[in-house]
Amino acid sequence: MEQKNESSFTGFILLGFSDRLQLELVLFVVLLIFYIFTLLGNTTIIALSYLDPCLHTPMYFFLSNLSFLDMCYTTSIVPQFLFNLSGADKSISFGGCIVQMYMSLALGCTECILLGVMAFDRYAAVCRPLHYTVIMHPGLCALMASASWITGFANSLLQTELVFLLPRCGRNKLDHFFCEIPPFLKLACVDTTINVYASFFASVIILLTPVALIVFSYGQIVRAVIRIKSTAGQRKAFGTCGSHLTVVSLFFGTAIYVYYQPSSNNSQDQDKFMSLFYTVIIPMTNPLIYTLRNRNVKGAMKKVLWKQSDSR
Repeated sequence: MEQKNESSFTGFILLGFSDRLQLELVLFVVLLIFYIFTLLGNTTIIALSYLDPCLHTPMYFFLSNLSFLDMCYTTSIVPQFLFNLSGADKSISFGGCIVQMYMSLALGCTECILLGVMAFDRYAAVCRPLHYTVIMHPGLCALMASASWITGFANSLLQTELVFLLPRCGRNKLDHFFCEIPPFLKLACVDTTINVYASFFASVIILLTPVALIVFSYGQIVRAVIRIKSTAGQRKAFGTCGSHLTVVSLFFGTAIYVYYQPSSNNSQDQDKFMSLFYTVIIPMTNPLIYTLRNRNVKGAMKKVLWKQSDSR
């Protein structure tokens, strides 16, 4: 890394965990395993949602979008991180850093909005069961999913452009394991107050708007479930929401903790580990949560496995 010709090198150095060499080896093995499981788990969800006609419903349409999104999100970060962990070279090209920041931010924003949309779907299923198929018709589902992707990518385009227009005066060492806005702003040699406020304002809208929709949806769901007199009916109603609520709690809880805690020089390593959690752990656990807690997904998996065993 020191042997690089600094006058000709236009990329960035991702410091990551380079001050902990023994930790890097452990992280490489663990992340590689987690990445493989993330790809396998989310691919399984997408395949099952496509192959089983029983899963051709709005809920699994959005779940397939979430699984595809998680695969893309992890892929935008982990392969480069694994490369940097595998040797002394901690660099990333200028173009690679732009693409990584743009894609990771776009996919993260899209997931925030998509989880809010999925909460509305659960609200319609529990609170308006007789009109569910009319409300959540395929056209509306496609529109809401498309709006989630377009909004996430449009927001990322604006924020990434604003960040890369800042002069850095030759600074190129990022104290992080991937190109993200907060550590990138520290490289700027000008006042970044406007950028900080713009990023904060955008994150408030992208994070808190879906949270408000989720809180409203689940508030209505709780009210509807309380009116159900039978215990079995209440369990069934909550059962359809349990997986989504678990995923929402993990994702938004981590994101809000990372982006809204007071900045501190002593918390940089803690921020890196929290970033590892929402960039690697959560995308891997989402398929497990929906598989272990969802009878329809487990039933679809059994059908596929039985068909394969019968064909032999």
